[in-house]
Amino acid sequence: MTIASIPNPDLAVTDHNKPRWNLPDHRRHGFHNLHTIVRYSLSFRAASVLPLVKEIDWTIGERADVARFLAMPHFSAFVVVRGHRILYEAYAPDFGPDRPHTIQSITKTTLNLMLGRCVADGLIDLDRKVRDYLPEIGTGYADATLRDVADMNVANDYSEDLEDVSDSRATWFLMERDLGWRLPPEGEKEGTTRSFLCRIASDDLVNLTDHIIYKTANSEVIGWVIERASGRALREWLIEIVEAAGLEGCFHMTCDREGVPQVGGGACLSARDLARYGLLFARKGEGVNDRRVGNTAFTEETRRNPGPSVSKEREWTRYSRQAMTDGTWLGHGGHGGQFMLSNPDTGTVVVYLSVLENASAGDPNFSAAMVKMMARLAAER
Repeated sequence: MTIASIPNPDLAVTDHNKPRWNLPDHRRHGFHNLHTIVRYSLSFRAASVLPLVKEIDWTIGERADVARFLAMPHFSAFVVVRGHRILYEAYAPDFGPDRPHTIQSITKTTLNLMLGRCVADGLIDLDRKVRDYLPEIGTGYADATLRDVADMNVANDYSEDLEDVSDSRATWFLMERDLGWRLPPEGEKEGTTRSFLCRIASDDLVNLTDHIIYKTANSEVIGWVIERASGRALREWLIEIVEAAGLEGCFHMTCDREGVPQVGGGACLSARDLARYGLLFARKGEGVNDRRVGNTAFTEETRRNPGPSVSKEREWTRYSRQAMTDGTWLGHGGHGGQFMLSNPDTGTVVVYLSVLENASAGDPNFSAAMVKMMARLAAER
């Protein structure tokens, strides 16, 4: 006798070529619980915690530019940290300081720390080609330099819009299937991240635009190169980062069925822990208990030698080595309304988590104004 089942409703593809957890009516629950929704995940927790002490400056919440974003219906969390002090924090009624939240592409910044250490140790040369490290890679990346891949400066047949992943033709959705974020079509077999990367092709890698060509696949390639060049599993690199940041709660990381961490966007953690993580950039790699990650010179070069602009709407934000910067702050945004911004000059980190509930889960006008607000706040001494 065959016992019948149905496809998992959270992961089954429905309207607009999206799984239910990422549809507007379900996205808020999905973003607040992604670590329990995806098919495969890893979890890390630090042995020693960076204590954060509240020294609330109530005037921060009264600022018109801040209050505007705290009042938005998609708001989840907002935290301002300097050193070990929480200068301000606020949460939506259905969220809180201990709740994990998907940070989507903010996860990419972990690669900046890993790359910094690999470059400093002579394990990776950014001007070498991907095939020098991954001879099995396809034409979509084989002849691209590590520098161009890290700076989102490569053209190939993988497609993904920074602010809008609603295009049903985008190949991001094929990789999302292999990540375990959705179910494959009936009759098709789920693949793996790295087998997907090897199938990406290109007959011309040159970026002919005036801005980046955003591709989460680039980040997964960089992660693979780091693992191959260093001889260390990505999970070991992530444990090192979690320990240095002194995170209090769990650092959840989604992965594929082979256990490969999705370093392009798979992390879920609390707003406070995201701020603790951001302090690693504010302190240029210095962690708790004399632990160090990344490389100070690499962090400075990331700020001072940025790549292409992020978009036409954000010409003042450049992309550099898996991070965004304006020459002062370092940070990254995430699909659906997230941003983490770290200012090494003031030692300040600002975190904003939210869940945009439009069809695309993106809005360039919203994100541009939000980043400017966060940058102003982080720059004040």
